[in-house]
Amino acid sequence: MTRFPRRAVLAGFTASLALAACGNGIGSPGAENIDARVDASLAYLDNNYPGTRDLRDKSVGMLVMPLITEASFGFGGSYGRGALRVNNVTVDYYSAAQASFGIQAGAQQYAHVLYFMTEEALADFRASAGWAAGADVEYAVNDRGGNLSAETTTVLAPVIAVVFGQAGLIAGASVEGTKYSRIIP
Repeated sequence: MTRFPRRAVLAGFTASLALAACGNGIGSPGAENIDARVDASLAYLDNNYPGTRDLRDKSVGMLVMPLITEASFGFGGSYGRGALRVNNVTVDYYSAAQASFGIQAGAQQYAHVLYFMTEEALADFRASAGWAAGADVEYAVNDRGGNLSAETTTVLAPVIAVVFGQAGLIAGASVEGTKYSRIIP
């Protein structure tokens, strides 16, 4: 009879338990949860910022990230999951991740939508292994009256970002530097 060292048995058991705890997403309600949050976010935009309907109608697709959680204390990061919709149908799921460093401390949550205004911008996004938001993203901003506005020059941009629902202790939220990656929920 072969005798295994106690540590090896314990390590093997721990590794097996850890692998068993990792879900592969099959049969999980991950996609339904994301879709429900996306629907709620779009309803919130429609009710609070009716101007976004025009962006939605003119876009060829939109990536809705219903909840991004950001925390930092010197080093920071954010993460969230969302859905890419084309013709109001979910075609893929994505995660958004961002890392930062600097004089910052706090936590916040927010949501954002990326409106793809051209077929080329949407195709580039979908073809990339990991798309990073950069200077080519224009922002539609909340003015003092509570209306969301997109100027004529903004509407001509290939990608328009709308950041909304900020709550927390970090001032401001941005999608610049955020990396989007396709996921299987």
